[in-house]
Amino acid sequence: MTKKFTPAPWPRHLRSQEWFGGSGRDQIYHRGWMKNQGFPHDLFDGRPVIGILNTWSELTPCNAHLNDLAQRVKNGIYEAGGFPVEVPVFSASESAFRPTAMMFRNLAAMAVEEQMRGQPMDGCVLLVGCDKTTPSLLMAAASTDLPSIIVTGGPMLNGYYKNERVGSGTHLWKFSEAVKAGEMTAAEFAEAEASMSRSPGSCNTMGTASTMASMAESLGMALSGNAAIPAVDSRRRVMAQLTGRRIVQMVKDNLKPSDVLTKEAFENAIRTNAAIGGSTNAVIHLLAIAGRVGIDLTLDDWDRCGRDVPTIVNLMPSGKYLMEEFFYAGGLPVVIKRLGEAGLLHKDALTVSGETMWDQVKDVVNHNPDVILPAEKALTKSGGVVVLKGNLAPKGAVLKPSAASPHLMTHRGRAVVFEDIDDYKAKINDEALDIDETCVMVLKNCGPKGYPGMAEVGNMGLPPKVLRKGITDMVRISDARMSGTAYGTVCLHTSPEAAAGGPLAVVQNGDFIELDVPNRRLHLDIPEEELAHRLAAWKPTHDVADSGYLWLHQTHVQGADTGADLDFLKGGRGAPVGRDSH
Repeated sequence: MTKKFTPAPWPRHLRSQEWFGGSGRDQIYHRGWMKNQGFPHDLFDGRPVIGILNTWSELTPCNAHLNDLAQRVKNGIYEAGGFPVEVPVFSASESAFRPTAMMFRNLAAMAVEEQMRGQPMDGCVLLVGCDKTTPSLLMAAASTDLPSIIVTGGPMLNGYYKNERVGSGTHLWKFSEAVKAGEMTAAEFAEAEASMSRSPGSCNTMGTASTMASMAESLGMALSGNAAIPAVDSRRRVMAQLTGRRIVQMVKDNLKPSDVLTKEAFENAIRTNAAIGGSTNAVIHLLAIAGRVGIDLTLDDWDRCGRDVPTIVNLMPSGKYLMEEFFYAGGLPVVIKRLGEAGLLHKDALTVSGETMWDQVKDVVNHNPDVILPAEKALTKSGGVVVLKGNLAPKGAVLKPSAASPHLMTHRGRAVVFEDIDDYKAKINDEALDIDETCVMVLKNCGPKGYPGMAEVGNMGLPPKVLRKGITDMVRISDARMSGTAYGTVCLHTSPEAAAGGPLAVVQNGDFIELDVPNRRLHLDIPEEELAHRLAAWKPTHDVADSGYLWLHQTHVQGADTGADLDFLKGGRGAPVGRDSH
């Protein structure tokens, strides 16, 4: 049962007053410097100070329009009687960061957490968009437990090429394979590029950015309806302004992440992810967020909660539409209502609005049943994220059924092994490679320690000689991730990873592997004694850093099965007011 929230009494002493309240030397010091920006004296009179944590960056294209939304948030905060301060924070750009943005999710969370803890903020608006910015700021908020609310930048408008909808990411993979198969010219591929990103915003498919926006809303950490509004729609600005108003009242009520991020909230999010055909990356991010707030969430919860939820959102990469149509159809509130009607929602879960989840959605209407499908027409009757276990993945691996090929869900094939991503790149286009469509492609050393950072390389492109047969999918297994915009029968996040000495590390060319999705099994078909012998003889081959953040990451990162967070960041640490040194 979700615990009852009781608002704190108001007015009361706020933590920002330790910096700004009173007439002592230290308070005059803090106020005086702030006033060089032209802030009137009465802004420091005890009203809530709200940090707008802005992940804007021109090297984070999904978030490059957030400065406009920040101004709208400011307007709302002022209207509600708060004092807004915009704070630029670490922005882990999915499209530009190397070796992978995922390696910097934990660094971003750590940096933002300390900004929240060490500066005079009573509450925070988390202004996010791109894949890693949403989870990293949610992780920081969970760690500090300051009143916090999400507002995302929204998805791009639909793309079109030759009268076909172009899904950002999804069609990149599709067109790239078509070029390799000789079905599309390089010139056509370049021409199609212009249609992939035709407005500000994040991916217009149900990729990781849209998935995590949906996760924030289904967790109760964003206002209802936030997830799907296109970036350029005027209603996105309205949402930002309303969020600014709401955070002020949250501070007055002392409504904190720990009040919202309950086990029931995470179960709601897992079921929502199944219904929308969300990204497998949500698994890692929700596990990490839960770890920060002290909720016992496991891979088994993902399989238990998502197993019987049909995928009803007809969006790429699982379906045919894009986020623009999803918004016009009614967006995530319609999906959450459908879960409630099916008995798959904790209806009394608290949200940042102060209302229950059910109260927010019970009256919404589905405006397009071809976009948000009836259960009997679901893309996948049993959606969600499948958790596979077996001697190849003792701690689990994940697969997304709605993006996979039904005929490959039970498969036994010969392993073709790539020791790391460079080995894959060196071999995959070689016509002499001994591979056909019945084989199982295995990629090692691409997990949290091995890549390092666990890059989105798990959806390995198929060899050209297979593509030329018209084959578009094969079973692929790795300890890597894949983009939420990608598709295929891909087993990901295999744990323990190869770089940590997991069984994946000792798979050899010619071994046979069995994938049995109905029975949740991933099995390396060799004798137990042989597997034990190989593991005993194994030695790491991945590069290990000896300094800097890379060293910190490789030394302290945990496995994908628990969220790939740094071990010393688990559990909330709160946001106490530290000693003033002035």
